[in-house]
Amino acid sequence: MLDRFTTKIIRFPLNYAAKKIEKRGITADQITLFGFFCGLLSLPALAFQAYYLALFFIILNRVFDGIDGAIARIQGITDSGGFLDITLDFIFYALVPFGFVLANPEMNAIAGAFLIFSFIGTGSSFLAFAVMAGKRKIENVKSPTHSKKSLYYIGGLTEGTETILCFILLCLFPQYFSIIAYIFSFLCWLTTVTRIWTGYLTLKQ
Repeated sequence: MLDRFTTKIIRFPLNYAAKKIEKRGITADQITLFGFFCGLLSLPALAFQAYYLALFFIILNRVFDGIDGAIARIQGITDSGGFLDITLDFIFYALVPFGFVLANPEMNAIAGAFLIFSFIGTGSSFLAFAVMAGKRKIENVKSPTHSKKSLYYIGGLTEGTETILCFILLCLFPQYFSIIAYIFSFLCWLTTVTRIWTGYLTLKQ
């Protein structure tokens, strides 16, 4: 829901950084892999309850996720790059709540599992529609923000910006993990239901 606004804000600094990095011969895929590695480092940090350190790696992951897209638009968007990017993104999204479960299984296990469960709903509805949209050659004509992506981005209440805000809150207030996780999970399921309904009607036409 907020991606359309945040994208406009971060577009200039990301494009600036992308141009500097691209001149050094670094590819978008290399940035994708490096960003994912940064994200992986948040798992042991969370497990050992080093929440500020984990937040640092989470933010690094998201920054490089933005830069790789900007570089891809300079070098040329590819299906292989888009596939790598979205696959590693979803692994990263599930990794964060799992880290909180490892940090405190007794307090966080059920809420963490439910949050990962909700990510299955948002992720599957997102990717399933993207496959069908690609098959039907449906374009993001109503969303200039996502018009240059490698696959169709169906919107929703919880998108990338909201997910990162959730992760930031979890790292800043880990004692309230269950409450934040349950609230965000509920919002994710609202997103899933609306995506299924909207996607079904769109494809049925």
